[in-house]
Amino acid sequence: MAIVLQALPCLARAPLRPLLPGRPMVRLASGMALAEQAQHLFESTVGAVLPGPMLHRALSLDPSSGLLKVRDRSFQLRQNLYLVGFGKAVLGMAAAAEELLGQHLVQGVISVPKGIRAAMERAGKQEMLLKPHSRVQVFEGAEDNLPDRDALRAALAIRQLAEGLTADDLLLVLISGGGSALLPAPIPPVTLEEKQTLTKLLAARGANIQELNTIRKALSQLKGGGLAQAAYPAQVVSLILSDVVGDPVEVIASGPTVASVHNVQDCLHILNHYGLRAALPRSVKTVLARADSDPHGPHTCGHVLNVIIGSNTLALAEAQRQAEALGYRAVVLSAAIQGDVKSVARFYGLLAQVAGAQLTLPGTRASVEEDEQLRELAAELQLPDLQLKEALETVAGARGPVCLLAGGEPTVQLQGSGKGGRNQELALRVGAELGQRPLGSVDVLFLSGGTDGQDGPTEAAGAWVVPELASQAATEGLDVATFLSHNDSHTFFRCFRGGAHLLHTGLTGTNVMDVHFLFLRLR
Repeated sequence: MAIVLQALPCLARAPLRPLLPGRPMVRLASGMALAEQAQHLFESTVGAVLPGPMLHRALSLDPSSGLLKVRDRSFQLRQNLYLVGFGKAVLGMAAAAEELLGQHLVQGVISVPKGIRAAMERAGKQEMLLKPHSRVQVFEGAEDNLPDRDALRAALAIRQLAEGLTADDLLLVLISGGGSALLPAPIPPVTLEEKQTLTKLLAARGANIQELNTIRKALSQLKGGGLAQAAYPAQVVSLILSDVVGDPVEVIASGPTVASVHNVQDCLHILNHYGLRAALPRSVKTVLARADSDPHGPHTCGHVLNVIIGSNTLALAEAQRQAEALGYRAVVLSAAIQGDVKSVARFYGLLAQVAGAQLTLPGTRASVEEDEQLRELAAELQLPDLQLKEALETVAGARGPVCLLAGGEPTVQLQGSGKGGRNQELALRVGAELGQRPLGSVDVLFLSGGTDGQDGPTEAAGAWVVPELASQAATEGLDVATFLSHNDSHTFFRCFRGGAHLLHTGLTGTNVMDVHFLFLRLR
């Protein structure tokens, strides 16, 4: 996968200038510029979690006996294997699965993002495409990662296949990020539009993925274990590429093969918290009331094997290896970065200041005030796996450049009607933070990118920034604060330096959330 930096059209009148005018980019022994290294690292990270390699590590088939092994479990194949899937990485997963399983596969149905086949063809990624005369039927939908009528048709076709299975059959379920939008099948009388409106309102008010999925599952035929129930009594094997912090299988794609642990009271608590209970449509109230009085109680999924085959943690491990190969002391901070993007940006700004002080004068610390602020903010963010102490110790003991790595999925509370995504918004906010902090003689670069190659409803995967961002933008007539107030980060980066700070990968065919890189090195 090659990253292409494209100069995009912009209405800004100021002439475009070269990056960081007046001095050359910092170079390491490898001869690569710091920005080039950041992009190379992003490319390597995404490459480590492409669907084909992930799936082949999880599955193996003995052609002579027809025995399919999934980790430590084995299944006998005898013209009884079916496949369904949904998510941004599922096209490549299905192609790899069909290549491996061959004639054992009877039939399949997958739901993938609109335009993904054409995008993979244009990019020359033949390994991500199903072969001619494939037994897998492909539905494309969920444009801009929003459930639509095309995705609904796919979901109903998947349900129909699952409901036709018997106890002698094996259903292979492929799941990746974006699966929720690609598997919409609301419980009547709730309409797709009503469910979509409610989800949008929750997201706009800052609801996290866990809260969104709790509501989705309660209103869905297939989420929250619904697909597993439709397939019963067939055996179900679910292979999951995780796009959720902590890899909880009940949350990824809203857990279609995992029994839901949430009840109606959980839904009502969320709706109350975001002030939406009073505005619920009658249909939603009807479905929630019906679920509350279900005499059968919660369903179980004892006939299901759920296996995580790829995750953000795996991607960061590869990023650490690649960063060290480039000459950096690299440490993984967290694979669970979440919370409001403003707080996350402030955390990275403080981290750069505190770590930069240690890098400048080994064995010393930043001012007590900044150090305390960093630790307090880290505590507020409640990141369960945060390795802050270890990271700062690594910086203090470094004899050269440092790369701090993290991943996750911050949330953006929408205030304006601009165009952007959480990665571009985070990058822009970090750029503003860095510009306001004394960093001394340390070069700093921050990159945030989505591993799926699409950040929000834009064609960019993310962006990278340096401390000089705000001052350089001002010379082009661009005010960072104004763009942030309208959640218009993509427009900013498209205009700034002709779009040179945007990451353009195209759809990657995978999705394990976002990755964040913070580079620090002495001038």
